[in-house]
Amino acid sequence: PLALSVVISSLALGTIITLSSFHWILAWIGLEVNTLAIIPLMTKTPHPRAIEASTKYFLTQAAASALILFSSTMNAWITGEWTISTDTTSASAIMFTIAIAMKLGIAPFHFWLPEVLQGLSLSTGLILSTWQKLAPFALLIQFSQSTNLSLMLTLGIISTVIGGWGGINQTQVRKIMAFSSTAHLGWMMATLKFSPPLALLNFSLYILMTLTLFLTFITLNTKNMPELSTSWSKIPTLSVLSLLSLLSLSGLPPLTGFMPKWLIAQELVKQDLIIFALLILMSTLLSLFFYLRLTYTMSLTLAPNLAHSPATWLFSKKNILATPLILSLFLLPITPL
Repeated sequence: PLALSVVISSLALGTIITLSSFHWILAWIGLEVNTLAIIPLMTKTPHPRAIEASTKYFLTQAAASALILFSSTMNAWITGEWTISTDTTSASAIMFTIAIAMKLGIAPFHFWLPEVLQGLSLSTGLILSTWQKLAPFALLIQFSQSTNLSLMLTLGIISTVIGGWGGINQTQVRKIMAFSSTAHLGWMMATLKFSPPLALLNFSLYILMTLTLFLTFITLNTKNMPELSTSWSKIPTLSVLSLLSLLSLSGLPPLTGFMPKWLIAQELVKQDLIIFALLILMSTLLSLFFYLRLTYTMSLTLAPNLAHSPATWLFSKKNILATPLILSLFLLPITPL
């Protein structure tokens, strides 16, 4: 318990240091603390898959951190200041964007993410998919006006396409969530240069919906699609609601997930990027396919169960999911227009 509390507080501390820093070195220290703090959580179950996942994670994050340090040093060498400000050189801006893309798992630097998530438990996977993305994304927002527009749009479209394409062939829930994360981050990259607040809104809603789904999978104790089909007999109400939250994550109206896609498409059209908006919306259909497959498995396929099998859902006391479920379904009416 003591070790766990130290690890959790270090996780929080690392993110808070990065969020509150104006100095490149301080931001880098925060990211490093963050990376090192989650590794004990990953290796908590001493399984070869977990060890492999944490090794891959550590190597990727270390490479990205080195790149961040290199780009900030180069920037300080040319401009003479260490503050995270808007006037940065283009070379260091491009390098920094690539480093953050590696940290967040944005395509084409996403290869570590599905493998790492697959090797972790669902609760650690939840931390990796939500909390661990806060610090790098906050840095990216601080830095958004210096980024290279063509690079951001390219990363955005590649991520949405690969995030959709990669998830189609998967049966493991955690890998599907990893590809879904890549696709969502692609949307954020596409709009970050034009409207950082909109990217932040998208990020907050993504975290909310991912939290809901991971908590659902933890409650149902499912790790792949065949296990998902038994959820109906376990907790019917949760099955219906998580079906809707999957559709919300895919961005179908009238659910919460439609809001960021609608606003981002509107922003892209305003910026005269109509073809780009069309492409990125078409690539969402790929993601929609595997979300629909999950909902189909969850609700329309009945696992073989006996008539006298115990109804576990009658005695379920856990109500941790009520708030995130409601928020991830019904926030569309308060869309900021």
